[in-house]
Amino acid sequence: MRKVAMLAAALALVAAPAGAYKLVAHGARVAVAKSEMTIDPPIDWNRQQSRPGRNAEAWTLDGIPLNEVTFYGGIEGGKALFKEVDRKNKPLPVFKSTMLTPDVVQLFEASYRIAGGSSLFEVGAVEPAEFAGHKGFRFRYTFTLEGEEVKRLGEGTGAVVGRKLWLITYEAPAIHYFDHNLADYRALVASARIPGPQVTVE
Repeated sequence: MRKVAMLAAALALVAAPAGAYKLVAHGARVAVAKSEMTIDPPIDWNRQQSRPGRNAEAWTLDGIPLNEVTFYGGIEGGKALFKEVDRKNKPLPVFKSTMLTPDVVQLFEASYRIAGGSSLFEVGAVEPAEFAGHKGFRFRYTFTLEGEEVKRLGEGTGAVVGRKLWLITYEAPAIHYFDHNLADYRALVASARIPGPQVTVE
């Protein structure tokens, strides 16, 4: 079973269009999501060349369908998490710098329902967590993409610092893949660094 799963993973990455991914080598700190957030990956990852949002980028080990980590780097007030898919009829919700944890989780869910066509989306446990040395939050979620029957699990960890949203999420099919790479995701989160809050001296 394990061999079959690994073969499927390898084929998924090989089948990706040329230039779809770029290697992120371990051992060197890198900036992500066109932001000041930096990550020190303990193992090699693959960066998807197309971005899901202006200040977002996705990494994978075996191909996006099998494991995906997405970085949201310093989302400012008034900005959406993703690129608009139908601004006229279904505009994406935007982040507000005054949002509390429940509001951020609700923003994430609403964004997925529109951008991902995820009518089956459920938020699980939400709890306090440290993120890049700041008080933040962690939440779990499950969803199924439109046109698919694969149940996916997700975990997000982040914080609102300097009036901006900093967030890293991980998603994978519930069967086998989510648990298989959860520790790899959490190692990325543990290595995250972001700028501190701006302090105005009067």
